[in-house]
Amino acid sequence: MIGVVATLKVQVEKAAEFEAVFLDLAATVKANEPGCLTYQLTKSRTEPGVYKVLELYADEDSLKAHGKTDYFKAAGAKMGPTMAGAPSVEYLDAVE
Repeated sequence: MIGVVATLKVQVEKAAEFEAVFLDLAATVKANEPGCLTYQLTKSRTEPGVYKVLELYADEDSLKAHGKTDYFKAAGAKMGPTMAGAPSVEYLDAVE
């Protein structure tokens, strides 16, 4: 399994717009990607505008397929104007 933690910095005044786009994306991911085991948006309790996406994929192919989907690319374009900086992405290997 492969874990991903994506840190997203969002303009505070555009947080609701960002959340709406992301939650729509998350529902689509969950409905269409059986290899994506977890795709959860979380919000920092201490840093306004900071979100972390917690992701867990069954394998490398599932992770690669996720990034190539049209709906992922479309959501990224919609989220772009709400962002306050470039995302930071960390990849993790599951310890089993």
